[in-house]
Amino acid sequence: MITVTVYSTGPGCMRCILTCRCLVAASIPFTVIDLTDDRNAAHREFVTDELGYTEAPVVLVDNEPHHHWSGFRPDLIDRLAARLLEQGSDR
Repeated sequence: MITVTVYSTGPGCMRCILTCRCLVAASIPFTVIDLTDDRNAAHREFVTDELGYTEAPVVLVDNEPHHHWSGFRPDLIDRLAARLLEQGSDR
């Protein structure tokens, strides 16, 4: 089972909302971390300092350093959904 984390800039971010809607529609479970919450300062530093992003949402799959992206990317969500479907059929 994969883990997907969406780093968001809160409920006012339309790209974050669309990303979450697309993940739900693709039946991909995910966790949202609100980077505007002061309790998530370490996550904010990770997204900006480690991953190098300055825009949200940032989507991280399986904590893989090469499998993440920024922005609303339904094409990448579709690819991820296809990958999951393929993995499910391999069982």
